[in-house]
Amino acid sequence: METAGNILSALFDEQFMKKAQSYSKFFDSWKDITEKNGITAAADHSRIKDLDRGILLIEIDHPGWKQILQTKQTKFLNDFRIRFPELDISGISLMLGSGKPQSAQETQTTQEPSPPAAAAAVEPETESDPSEKGYDAIKDEEFREKLKKLGQKIAVDDKNKNPQ
Repeated sequence: METAGNILSALFDEQFMKKAQSYSKFFDSWKDITEKNGITAAADHSRIKDLDRGILLIEIDHPGWKQILQTKQTKFLNDFRIRFPELDISGISLMLGSGKPQSAQETQTTQEPSPPAAAAAVEPETESDPSEKGYDAIKDEEFREKLKKLGQKIAVDDKNKNPQ
C-alpha cells in the first residue's frame, strides 16, 4: 500500500508538496505546543481547525477548556509565530465546537478512516492533468475537501507572494 505522501507527490508538483508538508506539520504541532505550555491534556479536547487570513482557529469541545486555553493564548501565538513564521499568524480565535474535536473522535470510533485508510481510498491517476481529476479519485469526502481547501490556500498564498 502506498502512503498518502507518495500519492500526493504523484498528484502535485514539488513546490506544492513543500507547502503541503509545512501545513501538515502546522496542524500536527498542536499537541507539542500544548505540551510545551504545560497543558498536554488540552490537545485531547481541542484541535487546530483552520488558519484563515492569519487568524488561527482552535476548536474546543467544552467551555472549561476554552477558559484554560485563553490563559495561554499569548504563549500559543508566540510559539506558532516562532515555529511557522511563513504563515504570518496574527491572532488566535478559540471557538466552541459541536462535540469532540476530530482527533479525539478518530481515536474513539472506527467510522472515520485513519490517514493510511484515507490514503488507500485514492486511486492512482493516469491522466496528464491531475489537479481536478485527482481530487475526484479520492473516495473519502472529508479528506478530499481538506486537500481542495489546502490547494486553494496555497494558490492564494502563491498569488499574494508572487503577483504577476
